[in-house]
Amino acid sequence: MTPVELSRPIRLDAIGAAGQTVTITAEPAERAALAERFGLIALDRFEAEVRLERDGGAIMAQGRLIADVVQACIASDEPVPSTIDEKFALRFVPEDALAEGDEIELSEVDCDMLPYDGKIIELGEAVAETLALAIDPFPRSPSAEAALREAGVLQEDEARAASSPFAKLIKP
Repeated sequence: MTPVELSRPIRLDAIGAAGQTVTITAEPAERAALAERFGLIALDRFEAEVRLERDGGAIMAQGRLIADVVQACIASDEPVPSTIDEKFALRFVPEDALAEGDEIELSEVDCDMLPYDGKIIELGEAVAETLALAIDPFPRSPSAEAALREAGVLQEDEARAASSPFAKLIKP
């Protein structure tokens, strides 16, 4: 198994019938490793609070992730700071319940199913993956539009007008 940057293994027998609340706060070295993995300039804060509850053989994890990230602008490469505040719901299911070759119907709830092996779930990696999905894939700084224009990239309405069959009839 590949080592994870934010490992927070939770033993299933520690959850109990009443459930358990887990708080995750990433240390500086963990944040630096996650920033590198996700292509961020910096990850200044990474905190999550997760409520774990049993649901038969599955474990439901509902929580909230708060992270302060700094990304590079897609146009100007300038730093773009932002705060991610994301609620999430995950369902950990036994690995054998998802045996290879089995066809399963996925409902909206099942889309965030994660397999676990044995008696431990890896909550840290699951929350790190939640961060990866919440990161803006196209961060833009205030100067992004000017940088794109300088590079010759057309605005959406300009591109639409330029591709119109009537574009040659429009007088500049």
